[in-house]
Amino acid sequence: MGCRSLLTATALLATLGFAPAIANAQGAQTGGRVLAQSNDGFNPSAVQALIDKGDAAAASGDLATARKAYDDARKASKQLLAFYRDLSGAFRGLDARIPREMDSKGRQALGLLAESNLRLAALFRRQNQPEVAVPVLVEVVKLMTPSQPQGQKAYQSLLELGFVETEFKGAAPAGIN
Repeated sequence: MGCRSLLTATALLATLGFAPAIANAQGAQTGGRVLAQSNDGFNPSAVQALIDKGDAAAASGDLATARKAYDDARKASKQLLAFYRDLSGAFRGLDARIPREMDSKGRQALGLLAESNLRLAALFRRQNQPEVAVPVLVEVVKLMTPSQPQGQKAYQSLLELGFVETEFKGAAPAGIN
């Protein structure tokens, strides 16, 4: 093994040796629930913090930072949604409390995904890139359905852009055709 390889291996082992100590120190500070932290964790509150960061950046005119924050929020929302669905399915039939919790968290993650998509689409529209906004808006309609406020807002944006022409007036009341 060459000198460079030996140094690289030593540095890697030293880093790995400190990583658990850092994680344990963080866990001790938060009672072991590192991912449950509101702004820095991996949870719906952290996704909302990313959306808020994007909103602040967009309001100040820093569109590049806003786009990164919205993209990060979308990615985290999608990951959370997938993990919550997987956990829900794994415990279905074994302990009803866990699927209920995961389904609830999944709905929250889905709403955050729709919100981050709407913000991102608005950003694209602001940058005169309506063709880039269309797939994001269609995703919102697909995720939330046109009966939900986010789906209606996304469809209205598609109408304003000229991508669709038929106005959606809402679902017909039951029994009326």
